Amino acid sequence: MEPVIEVRGLTARAGTAVLLDRVGLTVAPGEVTALVGPSGSGKTTAALALLGESATGVRLSGEVEVAGTTVVSADGPARLAPSVRGRVVAYMPQHPAHALNPARRTGSVLAELARLHRPGGGRRPAAAGYAAEALRTAGLPDDLATRRRFPHQFSGGQRQRVALAQVLVCGPRAVVLDEPSTGLDTVARLRLAGELTRLAADGIAVLLLSHDHDLVRAVATRTVLMDRGRVTAEGRTADLLPARPAAPVPAPAPGPAPSPGGGRAALHARDLSAWLRPGRRGEVLRDVTVRVPEAGCTAVVGPSGSGKTVLARCLAGLHERHDGQVSLFGEPLPVLRHRTPRQIRGVQYVWQEVRNSFDERRTVLEQVARTAVRLRGLSPREAERRAMRVWERLGLSSEHAARHAGSLSGGELQRAALARALLAEPAVLICDEITTALDEVSTRAVTEEITRLREGSGTAVLWIGHDLRLVERLADDLVVLDAGTVVDHGDRRAVLSSPRSETTRLLLRSRHLGAAAAGGTPTPYDLRREGQPHS
Repeated sequence: MEPVIEVRGLTARAGTAVLLDRVGLTVAPGEVTALVGPSGSGKTTAALALLGESATGVRLSGEVEVAGTTVVSADGPARLAPSVRGRVVAYMPQHPAHALNPARRTGSVLAELARLHRPGGGRRPAAAGYAAEALRTAGLPDDLATRRRFPHQFSGGQRQRVALAQVLVCGPRAVVLDEPSTGLDTVARLRLAGELTRLAADGIAVLLLSHDHDLVRAVATRTVLMDRGRVTAEGRTADLLPARPAAPVPAPAPGPAPSPGGGRAALHARDLSAWLRPGRRGEVLRDVTVRVPEAGCTAVVGPSGSGKTVLARCLAGLHERHDGQVSLFGEPLPVLRHRTPRQIRGVQYVWQEVRNSFDERRTVLEQVARTAVRLRGLSPREAERRAMRVWERLGLSSEHAARHAGSLSGGELQRAALARALLAEPAVLICDEITTALDEVSTRAVTEEITRLREGSGTAVLWIGHDLRLVERLADDLVVLDAGTVVDHGDRRAVLSSPRSETTRLLLRSRHLGAAAAGGTPTPYDLRREGQPHS
């Protein structure tokens, strides 16, 4: 069959920097093609070019055709490029905040997209039907409550699925998905694999950009490997990314010995309840207790929407609608606007969607170093010197340091945000899905830095994540949340080897996506045996 997307000699330049160097690829209907490479390799720049778009200051050349329409030519984006967006090729960015309108309810946006792009979508019943179908396919309920919610009322993983629904409701012939498994728990990720396979079975061309090699192995027929703006290899996924064996729970990495229940508590939250609207309406946490000992690591896991990020925001002082007790070394911690500089320095929070936390008017390194100036009283020069040391340990270069946020990838900005928090030398570091945009090499640099902090400085770490392999390597203690309630807790090894809740058992059963099972075949991604995942 003729490819839906054809790319030949695609080049992208920003000033003197070459972001893409003569990239070529094709995406066929009824097939999932994966674009894989480290952070900053040019994947997102290539994906945007398929719509005739680019970041500010980036110049495109080469040839891009989508369903026979020229989108990019030797002179840059073509005149007809806007005509293919949505109805022919639809793009989902890595961070849903870039795709979701904070002032619009989910249902009204989906209905509007259906009216714009679908045949017959101008009729209200048809638009509503397309919207409901898109929500179901994306793994969300198609009820009135979901359609009336604003983006901020969803969890990070749920926002990812809302963004996917916005892509699907357009009825495109090709979809370009940039890290669609970001923020998804293991069950939702397993379900996503099934959804992508069904899209391809329906004849849609799928281009998947991902660091998640397990997801790529499970769904992609062909894979294109990129590095530093160039295609380095392409071919069958099975040849380029051989399936890894399903491994038993590994022993903990070298570091501070686990001390469940023991040791001085650096951060302690007791009987914490939180809600979204005045009058305790929209309760998202109920009587949650979490304890992080000095030099220890407590991990919090659970399905998307279980309350993990709200918990992190309460501990960081950013979510004020809560009650219960939060303390730092036994001292009560107020909400952020009432914390002293010492308390702000003591508890640092790194969240998942960090791009909007950087100012485009200053270089990223300036902003990273400013933490040490404000919270530790260092001179700007000394702060930048120390920032560069952390920066390089996290795998970033001096060339990255001179850039502004708009020219860095999501993974590079995630590491910059971590460096910014580390410059405060906190007693407690709260990490909320900070490796979702990272390749394996960058993830290893981050986890090594976390281990170094715990061993050298006694920093306590609250680790929120969906990657159970990382949890197994990093955490001493484990807390499992579901629907805002603690359903499992204790020593990490005990919880994972003898789970008490069905939630924990379901997360464990669904974690081996893309791995080779004992019989040598990939682990199935059909959830019919597992029951329905939590929303």
